[in-house]
Amino acid sequence: MSRQVVRSSKFRHVFGQPAKADQCYEDVRVSQTTWDSGFCAVNPKFVALICEASGGGAFLVLPLGKTGRVDKNAPMVCGHTAPVLDIAWCPHNDNVIASGSEDCTVMVWEIPDGGLTLPLREPVVTLEGHTKRVGIVAWHPTAQNVLLSAGCDNVILVWDVGTGAAVLTLGSDVHPDTIYSVDWSRDGALICTSCRDKRVRIIEPRKGTVVAEKDRPHEGTRPVRAVFVSDGKILTTGFSRMSERQVALWDTKHLEEPLSLQELDTSSGVLLPFFDPDTNIVYLCGKGDSSIRYFEITSEAPYLHYLSMFSSKESQRGMGYMPKRGLEVNKCEIARFYKLHERRCEPIAMTVPRKDAIHRLEEEMKKLQATVQELQKRLESLEETVQAK
Repeated sequence: MSRQVVRSSKFRHVFGQPAKADQCYEDVRVSQTTWDSGFCAVNPKFVALICEASGGGAFLVLPLGKTGRVDKNAPMVCGHTAPVLDIAWCPHNDNVIASGSEDCTVMVWEIPDGGLTLPLREPVVTLEGHTKRVGIVAWHPTAQNVLLSAGCDNVILVWDVGTGAAVLTLGSDVHPDTIYSVDWSRDGALICTSCRDKRVRIIEPRKGTVVAEKDRPHEGTRPVRAVFVSDGKILTTGFSRMSERQVALWDTKHLEEPLSLQELDTSSGVLLPFFDPDTNIVYLCGKGDSSIRYFEITSEAPYLHYLSMFSSKESQRGMGYMPKRGLEVNKCEIARFYKLHERRCEPIAMTVPRKDAIHRLEEEMKKLQATVQELQKRLESLEETVQAK
């Protein structure tokens, strides 16, 4: 009796393909700031990179097709008076980007089609409300002009960008310590946060209430990241008591025990999770790592399945993740990352190989050829019978 050992999956053979040298962005001075954000944001029109800048904070915005060596005098977005910590493109308008900075402000910028020709110093709107540096900005996934920001003052603000007013405040009574990560649910009804007090919280922002929380999802003291995944689950990355990196999957209705908990390695970099709801694949990118791990999430035990790992020689300073509408799906591309080196940004395409489909077609062709040969033999036999009569 045969037993299937390898789990069947459409994405078991997904592989990463780094872009050729002429398709990379060369000579960009990636920010040296110590902060656990991606330092890169991409959409189907532009790639934005947080860069080193003297006398304030700046980030570079390039049209996606403008690859190759970047002019050292290329115009930048430079309205902040202190280093930029996080940037995020608006999901509803590919020309609008938000930035959070050490100067305690959030600024929203409009980038003209074709990119910048002059330095951009005047934002569309400046959002002031935090008393300490702003390290996280995240647009609402379904509502226009709604932006979330989280600062080192332990406060989360939800802004109406159209009016420039904060419509919701989650103060230090909700998060008594530094907020490590914030993530919107796919419909925007909930937010998931991780905090230095070693708690992960599910919050309903309209009411400002915590609907679920988990104390110490990971035993270690290093930062924890949390993101929503499919079917009301959350995925966390953190560290064990022995400083081993871990990834865990949780059911938000039953946070007592994880659905799955896996130990990965003993590296010190914080793992940034990127979830693709269309394929149910989560990609883990560690700052300082030279690899991207990816796992598939399923509805049956053991829920979290390791698929493979993309490895390269150079470590990553940051990572950007392209939305699905910017991918070349006719080339079987299911995800694309923009990996930041010290002075370079390198696109990495995640592709499902066509080998299985080609193999099936070849088998079908062989069967058809065999059928044709059989028919030819029958036809020749009939012709011989007719001639004999």
